[in-house]
Amino acid sequence: MTPDTFKASLTSAAPPGGVSPQLAALWWAAKGDWNKAHVIVQPLVGPEAAWVHAYLHRLDGREIGNAAYWYRRADKPFAKGSSEDEWSQIVAELLGGQSG
Repeated sequence: MTPDTFKASLTSAAPPGGVSPQLAALWWAAKGDWNKAHVIVQPLVGPEAAWVHAYLHRLDGREIGNAAYWYRRADKPFAKGSSEDEWSQIVAELLGGQSG
């Protein structure tokens, strides 16, 4: 799967089969369901999950300190660009190891 095909899947009713929970969370976030995205990523561990978690809290905008915590956990700088650009960057990185 490529970032473009992942983005095109946003017209569907559910995330593409076989994607990681981190990508599923990003998919739901792009669909406007922040809560569903957060429920998916909340129990996950590791830097990829922390990056998605940071993105969600930055997107929410009410908990910038919490977002900063998750960026540190992900070992990523606090994002300065648009949320759309960051979403695309995370998707591209997470799909980097997937064929498609």
